[in-house]
Amino acid sequence: MTTEQNTAPAQTVDARAVLKDLQARFPVFADHSPLAIGIDRQVLAQMPELSKKALRLAMRNHTQSTRYLKVMEKASVRLNLDGTPADEVTDENRRHASELLRERFKKQAEARKATEAAARAEERKQQKLLELADKFGRKGSR
Repeated sequence: MTTEQNTAPAQTVDARAVLKDLQARFPVFADHSPLAIGIDRQVLAQMPELSKKALRLAMRNHTQSTRYLKVMEKASVRLNLDGTPADEVTDENRRHASELLRERFKKQAEARKATEAAARAEERKQQKLLELADKFGRKGSR
């Protein structure tokens, strides 16, 4: 076995744990503020022990969260890690966030409707079975 193979499991990091750590350390993450482009470099400068892959996964989870996208829809400024203004949030950025949210909510509504329809179908099926059992149960007792 090579050294890389021996250390691979130790380097596996849970993206949620990394994100929780980022939210505990940096208010811009806790507040779901629009993040500066390239903020990953700022994070790695302050947390050099963090793997790039773990950070990338945590950042993806964070920036794709509903709460972050809702803030991005209305934001005008992106923030650095220390909370200072960095770049502007463009109209295109806001539109993209709105589109992602619209798609997400549409999928959730469709899933909810499908679940409700399946529940109604199951309820009708159970009702029919009860009616059949009642109908044939009476004939047998005559």
